[in-house]
Amino acid sequence: MSRRPLPDHPVRIALLDLLAEHGTLTSTQAAARLGQSSGLCSFHLRKLAELGLIEEAPHQGGKARPWQLRWETEDALATDESFSALIHVTPGEMAELGASIRRLLFRYRDRGTRPADAVAVTAEIRLLNGDPVG
Repeated sequence: MSRRPLPDHPVRIALLDLLAEHGTLTSTQAAARLGQSSGLCSFHLRKLAELGLIEEAPHQGGKARPWQLRWETEDALATDESFSALIHVTPGEMAELGASIRRLLFRYRDRGTRPADAVAVTAEIRLLNGDPVG
């Protein structure tokens, strides 16, 4: 399975964070939380669906289209690990978390002998201060 591209657009990232926190949302609900228009949120939700990152959630019909994150199958997780989480931490906890992640990654980077079956993996970590959805 090929790796899906992750969005590099602030509205799309905020929408993914909202879906991770709330489970399902319509474009109208997302717009209210982000302070954007429903049309703009609808456009970006459709683009996220085209990327395979989200999908329509089951609903009772009608005009409203709720969206949800599209989770990987176990087969996909065997080759790629991609996840995000919105967490609430103090500044001290954020510093501690960053230091813990660095120590964990450096343990693999700095080991003396590389296992024969090791593959190169890029670990990209972003701890951003502030709630992207306000």
